[in-house]
Amino acid sequence: MQGMGDIPVVVAVAETHGFAAAARRLGVSKSAVSKRITQIEKRLGAQLFHRSTRNVSLTEAGEHFYAHAVQALEAAQEAEDSVLALQAAPKGRLRVNVPMAFGRLHVAPLISGFLSRYPGVAVDMVMDDRVTDLFADGFDLALRGGTLADSALVARKIAPLHNILTASPGYLERFGTPETVAELSRHNCLQYSYSRDFQEWIFHCDGKVETFRPHGSYSVNNGEALREAILDGTGIGRLPSFTAGPDLAAGRLIRVLPDCPLPSQTLYAIYPERRHLPAKVRVFIDFILEHLGGDVPPWDRGTGL
Repeated sequence: MQGMGDIPVVVAVAETHGFAAAARRLGVSKSAVSKRITQIEKRLGAQLFHRSTRNVSLTEAGEHFYAHAVQALEAAQEAEDSVLALQAAPKGRLRVNVPMAFGRLHVAPLISGFLSRYPGVAVDMVMDDRVTDLFADGFDLALRGGTLADSALVARKIAPLHNILTASPGYLERFGTPETVAELSRHNCLQYSYSRDFQEWIFHCDGKVETFRPHGSYSVNNGEALREAILDGTGIGRLPSFTAGPDLAAGRLIRVLPDCPLPSQTLYAIYPERRHLPAKVRVFIDFILEHLGGDVPPWDRGTGL
């Protein structure tokens, strides 16, 4: 620990390739930098720099010292940043990407309360059912269901997302209630076209996996439009419980094949990997968890899921 104060001096000289330039960076005199480097070399018993009239360059010993010195400076800066992040009030523009239906139903109603609590933050929320590139599109975070594919991103669990097969009471009265997966072939099966498994529904029935290729008269790339069609009695469709939950609880929709559940997912807050999360991102995730997080999120209450 004796040479901790030497580290910024060595780094400045190594990166500016001269005592004068290093002195300007450090805000001291050229002679003070030259004297300090001489003292460091004497203490270490090794020459760190080659000196010439035109340039100052690292020796082999200097290269080793510099490599570790840079890491030490970065660690010290990160330590300071981490404390400042905790102390500083969240501020700045926060760019958030959320799925269309989930964003409108569950995130948009929370924004006013979030902005009231954190007046230094401005929210730019983009609702889109397509999976975006957080880095390319400049987002600070996204809310997504599924698995984390990009190792450069961090995922924080928010809540479970259940998929359910539903129909309106009127549709089932007219066309009957299917008792098996195979009986779905006799029904008008409506589809959400942005689904990753658009061409196939997967069911878990008594420990066995059964697959079904749905066919019907309507597919749409918006979850709320699909919900409206199912409510109108157009056919049977697969919906996330965050869309269908209130209708299930009120009896406007009926769960079809409840003993053969569809695979569930998890809702995550996704953000670029970094050592210290900006305060504006951290408080937004905490706010979402406060209102929407948990094993039984608000949209599943009263549904039996």
